[in-house]
Formats: sequence, C-alpha cells, structure tokens
Amino acid sequence: MKTRSLVAMLAGLAFALPTVAVAEDAPVEQQLVDAMNKVFGVHAGFRANHAKGVVVEGKFKPSAEAAGLSKAALFSGAEIPVTVRFSDSTGVPNLPDGSGDANPHGMAVKFHLADGSDVDLVINSLKFFPVSTAAELRDLFLAIADSGPNAAKPTRLDQFIGSHPSAPAALGTIATPDSFADEAYFGVNAFVLVNKDGARQAVRWQMLPQKVVHLDKDDAARRAPDFLMAELPARLKQGSVTFRFMAQLAAAGDDTKDPAKPWPDDRKLVELGVLTIDKAVDDSDAAQKKLLFLPSQLTDGIEASDDPMIDIRSAAYAISFSRRNP
Repeated sequence: MKTRSLVAMLAGLAFALPTVAVAEDAPVEQQLVDAMNKVFGVHAGFRANHAKGVVVEGKFKPSAEAAGLSKAALFSGAEIPVTVRFSDSTGVPNLPDGSGDANPHGMAVKFHLADGSDVDLVINSLKFFPVSTAAELRDLFLAIADSGPNAAKPTRLDQFIGSHPSAPAALGTIATPDSFADEAYFGVNAFVLVNKDGARQAVRWQMLPQKVVHLDKDDAARRAPDFLMAELPARLKQGSVTFRFMAQLAAAGDDTKDPAKPWPDDRKLVELGVLTIDKAVDDSDAAQKKLLFLPSQLTDGIEASDDPMIDIRSAAYAISFSRRNP
C-alpha cells in the first residue's frame, strides 16, 4: 500500500470531532483508550476499538504435537468449549463491513477450561503491528485525530507515517475478506510455551482458515453494510467452520519484545489443534457487551514474553470494558 493512500485511509477514520481530552499524566493505557475515543467518538455500550462484532461458539481439539510444546491444560488432549468474537476495526459500531477502515478484522477466542478458568487469544488480520510501543500507538491515534481534510500539510499523520515505516508496511498486509471464516488471523505479540520438562519456546499465534478469500476494494464497497456480520451465522446453519491453530516458533535472535518486527516466514509452524465453530449466539449484541478478552489471561504452561504491550493491551481493554459497562 502506498503511503499516500494509507494516509488518506487513516485520516478518514476521524469520524467524530476531537472533543475527548487525553490527559498526559494518565497511565498510557488510559491515554490509549482516550485517544481512540477522540478519533472514533464515544459510543455508549461499545468498545473503544473493534466496536462492531459477532459472537459464535464452538470447540477446540488439541493436537498431539501441542503437548510436546506446552504442559497447559489447553493442550491436554480433551475437547474444550470456546466462545469466539469476530470484529471490524474502529470504534464506530455502524461502520460498513466493506469499508477499508474496517480492516484489520479481529478474532478473539475464549477457551473455557475444565477447572472453570479461561485462556484468551486476541488476534487480528495484521501480520505484524504498525508500531512498537503503546506510546507510539497513542501518538498514531492522536495524529489521525489532528489530520482531517482541513489540516495543514504535511499533516501530523503525514509526519508520523514518515517517521514510522512499520505503519504503512503493516497496514499494507490487510484486505477485506468475503467472510470472517475466510480470513487468516495473527498474534502480533510473542508468548512462551513451557512443557512438562521445563523447556521454553517463544511463539506467535496464527489462526488459519481452510482458505483465504479477499475482496477487491470496489467489490467490498458494494456489499451490504453488515454483510460480514450476517454471512457467518448464515454459513453456520449449513455446517461448521474450522481453523488450524498454529504456533510460529521463534529461532535464536528473533525479537520477542517488539510487535512491529515480524519473524521470517521460514520459521517453523506447529499445529496446536483445530478450532471448530458450529453455532451463532442467539443475542450477539448482548453477549459481546459482557465479554472481556485479555491477552494476558493465560494458564500454567503459557506465559507472556518480554513484550510490554501484552499487559498494556489487557489494561486498555479493561478500561474500555469498564466504560461500556459502568
């Protein structure tokens, strides 16, 4: 994606007047949520980002190989029920699904373990993250908010993109799928799997569909405003949808701290199991309001890496949750 088209797309995200204050002395996770509200507006009852979504249910069956990497109960061999939320990007709940601004699309999975605890997976269709730190992410949203059509050139966003080449590179990896079921989703943060012998392996998650189908821009724009939200429940009435849950294994020297630095494509992939989605939740709007997915919600045998964005993301999601459920 060319930088000029990227800047135009991002500038178009500023749907609301920038009336939300971002307190410089607040914790960075609060500044992040405030910056998103400044760009997208405040919509009562909805997430600050990825506001529009659909909730489905299914099960996860781990592979035999997974137990060799991790002692986690998630990979013990038993079938595990899951709750999954697919979503559009931005904090605008009525954004058309075919809009370029709805990319990257998100997939959040809650694995319900037998002991009553959950393991959460929060991934999206970006192959790597646009920026390295929470402060940079905050500054990106503030640059978007200050770079409307009447802003002086070069805009604050022009300047940000010029000094952060990872942003156009990351956003150049996304496109609109014809279905949430036909998209690949990636974990931009690294985690560490620990097996029963204490061996540790850094990984990044991938959730791969049976096929990836992307629409061209004109085709996506012609689709009904809620076509992705409607298509998945309709598809599930005809049969289940499956994803292969994969771990990309880090090699020596791979950066586990910076989500903007992708690992080489030749890194080994291990299939951790198969995720099967077979049912749409009856009242998705009510269900998703109550759901909170936290990247740091793990279990013994799965640990956070040295990437500080994991805890910051969880804290920001918790703030957003508290605001939509006061």
